Amino acid sequence: MDALKDKNNLIILGRWTKEELDRILQEASGINDAGERIEFISGKFLSVDYKESTLIGDKSTPEVFVINLEGVDCMTFVEYVEAMRLSNSFSGFMENLKKVRYRMGKITFENRNHFFTDWLESNSRFIADVTEAIGGSKTKKVKKKLNLKLVPEEPAPYLIRGFSRGKDGTYILPGIAVKDREVKYIPADAIDDAVLDKLKTGDYVGIYSKDDGLDVSHVGIIIQAQGTTLLRHASSLAGKVADEDLKKHIAKKEGLVVLRPRYF
Repeated sequence: MDALKDKNNLIILGRWTKEELDRILQEASGINDAGERIEFISGKFLSVDYKESTLIGDKSTPEVFVINLEGVDCMTFVEYVEAMRLSNSFSGFMENLKKVRYRMGKITFENRNHFFTDWLESNSRFIADVTEAIGGSKTKKVKKKLNLKLVPEEPAPYLIRGFSRGKDGTYILPGIAVKDREVKYIPADAIDDAVLDKLKTGDYVGIYSKDDGLDVSHVGIIIQAQGTTLLRHASSLAGKVADEDLKKHIAKKEGLVVLRPRYF
């Protein structure tokens, strides 16, 4: 296992070496279709352990640039995959991860893309919101104040990045400004076969959260396989990156936000 640690960086490559990742990324760069490339790269992560709170940095702790491929949570998993999609070498992956995870690639806690829909502001060159295009008239739009904690309606904790639930009117992430944002989502009861058919392999999806301070409660990647729409995600329940039937997963959830990778 390759590893590097200093005051500014923590790099743990898990099951791979740098040379192996170079070969994987070189092979991936030869796949022209964005969705197929994401399927190929994300497939390499299957069975990687689920591990939350691997990133380092908060209001009072300096941000460290972390690559931890030994264990991923749902958000770091999709970050790594998207950064790898844009790269043909490990060095390129490192630079692209900075751009995917941080606004303008500036490594600070304040500049980190904490929310799934932050990608639409920071990475709009490579990511598009196709939620309404897929959901059509069934799509709902909700104006939110992301990061502002109101009275919780959902009992389960928000697992992305180990966020903690505060009291009414407090911040979910101290040190991060509240963001006014309209979030579009497709309600779970509207996700029928026609909607599933419009989802493409490689789409990044978020499970919509009805909490006002959050956009989504979980994220993953769509894989269309032999007539079944799968959610490839870092699952805390499975304890690893795994594929799961999306329709079953979404059944008791609020709905779906869909972001689609752009060609570049």
